[in-house]
Amino acid sequence: MIGSLARIAAGVLEIPVIAVILTWLAFEVGRWAQRRFRGSALVNPVLIAATLIIAVLEPCGTSYETYMRGAGLIHFLLGPAAVALAVPIYDNIDRIRHGAAGVLAGIAVGATVACVSAIGLAWWLGASEGVVRSIAPKSVTTPVAIGISEEIGGRPSMTVVFVIVTGIIAAMISGRFFDWIGVRDWEARGLAAGVAGHGIATAQILSVNRTAGAFAGLAIGLTGLFTAILLPIAIRLLPIIGLG
Repeated sequence: MIGSLARIAAGVLEIPVIAVILTWLAFEVGRWAQRRFRGSALVNPVLIAATLIIAVLEPCGTSYETYMRGAGLIHFLLGPAAVALAVPIYDNIDRIRHGAAGVLAGIAVGATVACVSAIGLAWWLGASEGVVRSIAPKSVTTPVAIGISEEIGGRPSMTVVFVIVTGIIAAMISGRFFDWIGVRDWEARGLAAGVAGHGIATAQILSVNRTAGAFAGLAIGLTGLFTAILLPIAIRLLPIIGLG
């Protein structure tokens, strides 16, 4: 009986629109849960949605490829959603111009630390070269990270996992961490969230403060650009410094 129901469910999940509906419902459950906990960043809608989707797909034996044939529409909409971040950036353009030097310096340092720390930690833990190359672009937004991973010889599927986990962790703990170290300025908070946690952390901080969201959105784009230039060069140095 259970096997028959699983096969029926698997057949239903092969209908493209069902994957979209499933994703939307799972995310709405995540948003509802976060509201129930008074907007706590620790109750992350993306993490909840991903858990629920896996809980549905796994018993039905539905592959990721099958799911993405329908959910690919949502993946496509990530592009316009990222472009929409230009609105809060435009609204805060005077602040961004005033602090341009600090913004660029912060992004350069932050992106460098993100790459170096990821590579160094993976190497120290004895990860294979493929894992090291895959984890390196973990703090870059997914579409850019995939391109970088392919360019440096990583595994894009593994890179996506690292990127999502990084974003979720940054979204969940960054607010408390900022409070702990005494960072009160929303511009600095947003910049750090965008550099360290890309789109997921940006969405979280944008829901709290629009100015922080603007700086986080700016950080996403500039971090991706800086990392795309820096990382291929750094990866080529791995054999020289004994990490490859």
